[in-house]
Amino acid sequence: MTSSTTVHSPLRLYGRSGELAILDGLLARLRQGDGGALVLTAPPGLGRSALLREAAAAHRPRGPVLYATASPASPDSPDSPDERGLHALLGPAPGPRTSEALLARLRELGAERPLLVCADDAHAWDPASRTALGFAARGLGAGSRVAVLITADDGPAFAGLPALRLGPLDDDAAAALLDRLTGGGEGAGSHVQRPPGVTEGLDPVVRAELLREAAGNPRLLTGLTGRLTPDQLAGRAPLPCPLPGAEGVLAAYADRLDALPAHTRALLLLAAAAQEHEPAGAGADALLLLRAGTRTGLPRDFLDGVLFGSAATEGFLQRAGSRVHFSHPLFARAVLHHAPPARRRATHELLAALLAGTGDRAAPAHSGDGPDPTAHSGTRAAASAPPPPADRPAPLAALVQLACAAPAPDTALAARLEAAATTPYPHAERASALTRAAALTTDPPLRSARFAAAAEQGALAGDPDRARALLARTGAAGEEGASPGLAPYVHGLLALRTGPAADAHEALIAAAALLGPYDPRRGLDALLGAAEAAWATGDAPGYLEAMGRIDPAPYDHAFAAYRAGMCAVLAGRTEAGHALLRQCLDPVNPADPAPSALLRAGVAALVLGEVAAACRTGARALAAVRTRGPDALLPQALEHLAYAELRAGLHAGARAHALEGLHAARRTGQPNSSVHLHAVLALAASVEGPAEACAAHCDAALAGAGPHGLAQPATLATWARARADLAAGRSDEAAARLGPLVRPGPRQGHFAARMLAVPCYVEAAVLAGRGAEEATELHAAVAEFAGWTARTADPQAPAQLARCQALLAPVEEADARYAQALAHHDRAGGDFERARTQLLYGQWLRRRRRTREARTPLRDALVAFQRCSARAWAERAAGELRAAGEQGTSVRPTADGALSALTPQQQRIARCVAEGATNREVALRLSLSPRTVDHHLRNVFAALGIRSRTELARLLGPEGP
Repeated sequence: MTSSTTVHSPLRLYGRSGELAILDGLLARLRQGDGGALVLTAPPGLGRSALLREAAAAHRPRGPVLYATASPASPDSPDSPDERGLHALLGPAPGPRTSEALLARLRELGAERPLLVCADDAHAWDPASRTALGFAARGLGAGSRVAVLITADDGPAFAGLPALRLGPLDDDAAAALLDRLTGGGEGAGSHVQRPPGVTEGLDPVVRAELLREAAGNPRLLTGLTGRLTPDQLAGRAPLPCPLPGAEGVLAAYADRLDALPAHTRALLLLAAAAQEHEPAGAGADALLLLRAGTRTGLPRDFLDGVLFGSAATEGFLQRAGSRVHFSHPLFARAVLHHAPPARRRATHELLAALLAGTGDRAAPAHSGDGPDPTAHSGTRAAASAPPPPADRPAPLAALVQLACAAPAPDTALAARLEAAATTPYPHAERASALTRAAALTTDPPLRSARFAAAAEQGALAGDPDRARALLARTGAAGEEGASPGLAPYVHGLLALRTGPAADAHEALIAAAALLGPYDPRRGLDALLGAAEAAWATGDAPGYLEAMGRIDPAPYDHAFAAYRAGMCAVLAGRTEAGHALLRQCLDPVNPADPAPSALLRAGVAALVLGEVAAACRTGARALAAVRTRGPDALLPQALEHLAYAELRAGLHAGARAHALEGLHAARRTGQPNSSVHLHAVLALAASVEGPAEACAAHCDAALAGAGPHGLAQPATLATWARARADLAAGRSDEAAARLGPLVRPGPRQGHFAARMLAVPCYVEAAVLAGRGAEEATELHAAVAEFAGWTARTADPQAPAQLARCQALLAPVEEADARYAQALAHHDRAGGDFERARTQLLYGQWLRRRRRTREARTPLRDALVAFQRCSARAWAERAAGELRAAGEQGTSVRPTADGALSALTPQQQRIARCVAEGATNREVALRLSLSPRTVDHHLRNVFAALGIRSRTELARLLGPEGP
């Protein structure tokens, strides 16, 4: 033990604001004369001692600090092992060294000034000292002017005292600490010295791997970073495997193992080894542990108590149903690291035998304290578990356990692992198996190919960071051997989901050329991915180039029809393309269709305008992805379904699926999918509101679409914001947003989405008073939309076309055009689009002073908007209805007091002016002349007794009615 009354200024802490606030509260109470106690518990490396030093430094200017910590015994120490803790706290004071003496001494020291007692790593103190410390901490309370802070592991040493358990750092805090460790944080003056020579940014792949390996443990992150060279940190040299620097933390975790009973140590080793073939975070199978524990001679009552009952394992293991988890991942790693190699290999061999179904032929169990290294007679890991019968290959889990037991590279076992990983196991398990196969491989080209195959499976499992780390281990390009193009293919797949789409297109085109001669399946996937990237960027020639390279002969009729149909549509042969696409709406095998085939069928339905079929197929594709995977495809399946629902007018369903897709995209590390889903959510919010949500999703979509060249979500997000502007009556802004997208030119919108925005553009331009000055552009846009309507099966298109024609028609023709549009709506269904037509028709009637006739379509529009939760649109319809003389119509309560004396039209004008609109802007919003607005505004001023627009804004602001 060492004791000190001076503590140096602590190092900066990351991610501990909540814990620091609790300590500040305890110190504030101490300064007011109220003592207390708190135990900071945590596994090793999470910063409990750093927090203790922080508290000591904070209190030192205001009072004395008694700081004691565990240290090795000194050979010439005058104290017995049972007195060192008490000596550290009591010092050389004469008298008996008992719990009561410690309590009295601390009260004496705190009599003059508030005293802070800091006991670091107190779980390692001798039993007598721990008992005395606990007694004193419980005896000090309000009025004692002494506070006791104790740090200890999460064992039972100080049970009953108030405790604060530290968890791992969150992602942001760990990233901030890593930036500081590698020179990307605070620079000079940082207490953590970066490795010599590190003057450039940390490689993103290395960064992700370090954060993954550290698992939120700051001490481990510091150790890992400090052992890497500058070239390794910068990505110029491959990372060693395993990463060095974890030994100290793992040893600290393992220190607790030696004091555990033999049966507990044996079960912990089985549990840690049994997790090796499971996906990360899945834990171990309790039934497998029961079988393995029984085979090694562990008592059945002990196993039942721990695995299925309430028996404790000193805080190491936790149960969740039939799964057993370690309380922290590092505990499992420490158990494996601490076990003797022979025993660890024997444990893996036993588990392999049980998983392969050969455990009954294993040697009888021994009666020792764990798995006996001699229980299986084979000297090689691959031979220790007899192979299953020829008609039943070894399960992948058994082979992974054998790989864990292998003491050296093993060509035969690596080949068996690779062969098993080609069968339909989950992609995460296949990635793990291929990684182990690569680690057992000595031939550099074959090793690189297996790492690349593991990276592919990691990408499909939705773990792009792991995939990039595996790609970094593939070696030089010339080491690909029998798998040329595999690593570039995986790079292209990752770029498709996380990087610039144009880069993904080029990478996948190049990879397809390398893969085609020997791996046609991956070659096809590469070309389809290149086509998808070109579609996202709006590059029709690039899409045709990728699809044109595919030879459809080896594939089924539906795929051939899809390829030919999409190429025909983009080449301008729309009629022929649509005829082909109709042939692939239903997959060949409807009982068990592949998710990719269903997604293609959904795309075909959307291109055709068959929105109902697109919704049905999208729902089937989502179910297939959830059932069969891959996990990386889930955001795309949800996006396709949500977009189909938007086209069908099912905005609430689209919002729900898009939100789920956004969470899936973030979980699987796919920012490009997040961009697409933000655009879908912006479109849904432009109908349902609120306006702030629409703007936020638009901003997120455009912020991601720009750097990665994603033209499709950029077009959709711009359309969404313009539609929200229309709902709020800002038609001039909506027209300014949509004009460049719809008209010819370099800023033209995405080829698959721009026609959908034409009705909004025509409406916005006409309401903004641009009908005369932009007549040529408007008529050209409507003519192009008419051609698209003739080709598409979209049920809303004929009604939208008639609505556009009504907006541009002469007065004597407009009535008939609106009636035609409403008749089309009656056949197509859909509340929202019909309500928009009714709103425009009622507004047109009111401007013609046919107010009595205007009330019916306006009332119908209001009800329909309310039915589909289009709040802003309902607000606009209610305002039009009030202007038409309908009294008492409002979506929200009207203002009280002086404002209620205004007519409905005056209230609308007053609100617009209070928001800062000019008379001309108010006239455009309300379809009035500027002169009429000016007349009403003078009457508003007179009625309210005010003289300026500023007074009106103050009256109608947050403090007014």
